[in-house]
Formats: sequence, structure tokens, C-alpha cells
Amino acid sequence: MDDMDFDFIPVPLVASEAPDFTATAVMPDNSFNKEFSLADFRGKYVVMFFYPLDFTFVCPSEIIAFDKALAEFKKRNCEVIGVSTDSHFSHWAWKNTKPENGGIGNIQFPLVADFQKTISQDYGLLLEGGMALRGTFLIDKNGIIQHSTVNALGLGRNVDEMLRLVDALQHLEQHGEVCPANWKKGDEAMKPTADGVASYLKKHS
Repeated sequence: MDDMDFDFIPVPLVASEAPDFTATAVMPDNSFNKEFSLADFRGKYVVMFFYPLDFTFVCPSEIIAFDKALAEFKKRNCEVIGVSTDSHFSHWAWKNTKPENGGIGNIQFPLVADFQKTISQDYGLLLEGGMALRGTFLIDKNGIIQHSTVNALGLGRNVDEMLRLVDALQHLEQHGEVCPANWKKGDEAMKPTADGVASYLKKHS
């Protein structure tokens, strides 16, 4: 987009406050919320993911996968939010197109329209052509980013991994134990001490 000059910034560091925004979003009931704000989700966990464009290829598979797992996220007091640089009209049209016709169907989480590109820019994901990379952010109840990943355009995400990370964050908060490699809910975690790591590795290494 030759007539637009964006200043690129790094992806927000984990442990920093997630940049807030107010934008128009297409809601689960197909209505337009023109005052959709990230700040409204304080007190809940949030998985917010950016994708390049509506009516494309990898993106619908990810969005539908998040929607299929939505009940599991909500069990964990976690909301899912999708963001791209398309308009809310494009989001609405895609949501009202059946998957067998290339759409995403009636997904039940908000799709935010970052048509001015400011949200993608604030999260360090904006490409020169005006699309966002596949950034994914796990935000805690206080609005702090606890995890982030960025994929190239052709690499789809693993939704089960995001559920695992929500579980790990909540286990850490509730029990004060750190979650070692490949940990999943129900597994033994580790006390963050020298004795704790020695005890864990003795049993699991």
C-alpha cells in the first residue's frame, strides 16, 4: 500500500499489558458492535488471534477449529477473539457463507475489523501490504500478555496447544507450580525450587 506509511514496532513483550483498542466487531448473533473493546474482558482470560484475510485458505480452517473448541475455552473462563484487517462487512459476509462454499459459517466468537490497521500495528504484526501475520496472544485476567506466537502466513495454528497453555497458566496461578515441557492438565507439575526440579527430573527424565 504505497500511499500509507506505517511505523513497525516489535511484538509486545510477554508480561506487558496488552494494547487496548476499541473497534467494530461482528458478534456471535451477527450484529455489529461498534464499541468493541479489549478492556471489557478484564476478569477473563482471552485468546486473541490475528489472521491475514477473510475468504482465504488457512484462515477458515483455524477459525472453525477455534469455534469447535469454544466450549472448552469458555469452561476455563477464556474468551476467543479473532482479528483481521478486513472490514466488518467482509467479516459479516464470510460468516454468512457456508463452509462448503468457502465461508466460516455461524461461528460464535467476535471477529474484530481492524480496517485502519492500527491494532495489527500496535501488536507488531502488520505487513507492508496491509495484512497481519498469524499472531496469537494469551492474555490473563489482568490484561497482561502471558504468551505470544507469530506464524508466517502459510503456517496454521494448533488450537489444542492454546487450550494447553490456558491450562498451564491457570495451574501456575492456582498452585504456584511451574509447568514443564509437554505438560498437560492432570500431569504432575514442578515446584520452582532446586529440590523441586531435582525431584521432578528424578521421576521423569
